[in-house]
Amino acid sequence: MTLQVKDIAYVRSGDKGDVCSVGLVARGPREYAWLRASVTPADVKRIYGDWVRGEVECHPMDNIGAVVVVMRHALGGGATRTLRLDQTGKSLGYALMRLPVRGAENPS
Repeated sequence: MTLQVKDIAYVRSGDKGDVCSVGLVARGPREYAWLRASVTPADVKRIYGDWVRGEVECHPMDNIGAVVVVMRHALGGGATRTLRLDQTGKSLGYALMRLPVRGAENPS
């Protein structure tokens, strides 16, 4: 069984202008290790393709077991400028939940 980030973490997200930030909070310490291994700038770029035109940063937050992902030039110019349907931070945040989890081949 292949786990996805949605199986090991919660998501919170937001947007300001053309920048989207997503917080992925692991359900526990074991899941946090998997989350850190599974959420990289390259993985994030792969999910969104050319929708994220700028830099992607992934910031681990060991004190709360979370990873914050910042995507620049990710909203088609911003929520009030984009021609994309429903492309705010919440929509992009939930898409990250589809990332496959590395290191959790035998989660039991």
